[in-house]
Amino acid sequence: MHIAVIIEDLCHPKKCQHECQYYCPPQRMGEKVVEFGESGFPSISEKLCIGCGICAHKCPYQAIRIINLPEELAEENIHQYSENGFRLYRLPSIKKGVPIGILGQNGLGKSTAINILSGFIIPNLGRFSEKVEKDDVIDYFKGTNYADYFRNLYAGKIRVSTKPQYVDIIPRLYTGKVRELLSKVESNEKDLWIERFHLENIMDRDIGTLSGGELQSLALATTLMKEADIYFFDEPSSYLDIRQRLEFSKIIMEVSRKKQVYIVEHDLAILDFLAEEVHILYGTENAFGVVSRPLSTRHAINSYLSGFIKEENIRIRDWEVKFFIHPPSVDRNMVPLITWTEIVKNYENFNLRVMPGRLLKGEVVGVVGPNATGKTTFVKILAGVEKQDSGDIDCRVKVSYKPQYIKFPEGRSVLDIVTSELKEGFEDPYFKNEIWEPFNLRIIQESNAVDLSGGEMQLVAIAIALGRNADVFLLDEPSAYLDSARRISVAKVIRRFMEKTKKTALVVDHDVYFIDLVSDSLMVFEGNPGISGTGTGPYNMRDGMNRFLRNVGITFRRDENTKRPRINKPDSYNDREQKNKGEYYYL
Repeated sequence: MHIAVIIEDLCHPKKCQHECQYYCPPQRMGEKVVEFGESGFPSISEKLCIGCGICAHKCPYQAIRIINLPEELAEENIHQYSENGFRLYRLPSIKKGVPIGILGQNGLGKSTAINILSGFIIPNLGRFSEKVEKDDVIDYFKGTNYADYFRNLYAGKIRVSTKPQYVDIIPRLYTGKVRELLSKVESNEKDLWIERFHLENIMDRDIGTLSGGELQSLALATTLMKEADIYFFDEPSSYLDIRQRLEFSKIIMEVSRKKQVYIVEHDLAILDFLAEEVHILYGTENAFGVVSRPLSTRHAINSYLSGFIKEENIRIRDWEVKFFIHPPSVDRNMVPLITWTEIVKNYENFNLRVMPGRLLKGEVVGVVGPNATGKTTFVKILAGVEKQDSGDIDCRVKVSYKPQYIKFPEGRSVLDIVTSELKEGFEDPYFKNEIWEPFNLRIIQESNAVDLSGGEMQLVAIAIALGRNADVFLLDEPSAYLDSARRISVAKVIRRFMEKTKKTALVVDHDVYFIDLVSDSLMVFEGNPGISGTGTGPYNMRDGMNRFLRNVGITFRRDENTKRPRINKPDSYNDREQKNKGEYYYL
């Protein structure tokens, strides 16, 4: 069978010549395959469509997808938004006491699946033009454990608590102090979760002043304060450092022993540590998504990295991700672009000290360390956004800065913002071929920038930063809100860009996989979060990783097949052996 999908966010019928209708072969023979309704948007009759794909190729905004699918999937259409809308096939499994991970590219239906299992969406079973009742859903799943699940869910016997994906929108929804927000949550164990998520020191702070990590901690605590039978955690690690990610993962694992827990997570190291089973979502972004059968976590992640799911005989990506055990070597005799003496920056409640260092031409320096130890402050000092209290910076080159938090002006398209930021640089063939096209930004160029998803905003911000005429690029948390595949491709783009142009990047991030893929060397920040921080380096990757992970108390082993890093369980044989050898990562 074939399906026809129109992505209305990309469709601009007032700006095109209705190519989809004009070039459709059956339409030119008199068949009404493509019609424009009162809304102004086209609709495509899948019964009359011959699946040639000409309309998709001719659409100037790439808003149409004509996709061939196996016939058996037709019986597993769980929800379809409209005649030519997104459709989801299958659902994640129901299994109490087992933390279930959901892994896949953005735009494949993870949020739709969560909303169906939460009861926020009543699945229409593919009958988008009908009103499907709750009893119809129960009958559809008759004979499976989904039937009992939905029967109890719709009867109010199952309570659900969901952590939202985008925690940085919390200040837009709630104002006032943290204490006031938590007072609205009914819970008998409120003090317990406040303590476990370290919220004591922010209780009297305004929500609008919280950092991303503090907002994430608040969202996780609020989710667990609610007494529920099922907990959904959508990207629980964003903005958290690796120590917090592991600490909070252990809490979620405790909860999963008694409750049903689902985790949507793009940090593969954390997903590997946290989940026992994983469903891979595959398909075409914003067109359709298929939930794979449950797989063991190790096998699921390895299949995802290889781009092929053997059990379903489906290739989900045309390239494979490879990891290397040995770290890259850097020629320390390369030309320095920025050098600094000991830098000191003092605030009322925080003191930062960065030891002397330098950035070399053509080098990618990763920056790691706990939250609130001064990483972003140091980047802002290099960018000229902040001024140090003492210390000298020798910077005779142009610097491009991507901040941690992204905000675009209202009422402007992506294309308008990018062209105004880059001017003639936007037409540079290298920018078009190596950044704009790999990030697939052409298909959203007419979209209103403020309406983009978090991941799309991140890609636009990275593209703008890399497109500027600069010698040093400062990127603060570029992996935030990107799915796993996007993180890998962005890491490749950054590395390739620096290698080909012989320019330099400083990349702050908490995803160890991302840092490993993108970096040549490491700066390590340590100290007392929120009180004092010290930055040292850059080190070579081995020394930097060992110093960083020794501070965190974590070791990584290597997967036998893919060589990808996997977190060792604390005090396991591998953990003890590697700590004795002083090799925390590259072994």
